[in-house]
Amino acid sequence: MKQEVPLSNQVLLYPLVFVLILWTVYWVEVRFGLNLNTLGIYPRNLEGLRGILFSPFIHGSVEHLFNNSIPIVVLTAFLFHFYRNVSFKVLLLGMLLSGLITWGIGRSSYHIGASGIIYVLASFIFFKGIFSKYYRWIALSLIVVFIYGSLIWYVFPIKDGISWEGHLGGFITGLLLAVFLKVEQPKEKRYDWEAQDYDDENDMFLQHFDEDGNFIEKPPEIENSQDEWTINYEYKKNKKNDSI
Repeated sequence: MKQEVPLSNQVLLYPLVFVLILWTVYWVEVRFGLNLNTLGIYPRNLEGLRGILFSPFIHGSVEHLFNNSIPIVVLTAFLFHFYRNVSFKVLLLGMLLSGLITWGIGRSSYHIGASGIIYVLASFIFFKGIFSKYYRWIALSLIVVFIYGSLIWYVFPIKDGISWEGHLGGFITGLLLAVFLKVEQPKEKRYDWEAQDYDDENDMFLQHFDEDGNFIEKPPEIENSQDEWTINYEYKKNKKNDSI
């Protein structure tokens, strides 16, 4: 097991850079009057395959972009802190595989937005925590369910104008990554007194309690020691100087 991963600047740096790129792309669209929707995923069309790489960075409106930005920051921060060793694999493989699923099952329309990545992250974090049975990751899974549990409804065609196929592709991808990506669990910090062969009798703290758990005030031990003095004598031969 690896040691518990400390909090680092990367936990917030990478998510913020990711979101900054999304907003920059949208600003370029508005500033120069561009429409990049045609770079999205267009299912079962060879030219539409390029959308697997470009579609997560393209959004149709400020509302669309804003709704995706906050979950991206939160879930990506969770990913880089708790699953740092596989974080880039999850993002890269998640984008490719979820995009490919969308391309295969989607309607004949351009599918854009980072919501597929959001479903990849939410699904991966949830299922990985449940499968691992590690209490910290299980707690993280419950947090994700509490915050983003309502996302599950949008993997179904319940609202027009939403790429439920992209959501479903991201959900399936996160589940597959949680199953096949191996992540080493952090090593829990253990104290000496937790060891099975720990000797209670030599524990200075436990010696202050009796068998019933009552505190006993023990006087400090005073060690009587005598200082030993060593006297060294040096004998030197006196020399007399003769004078004339």
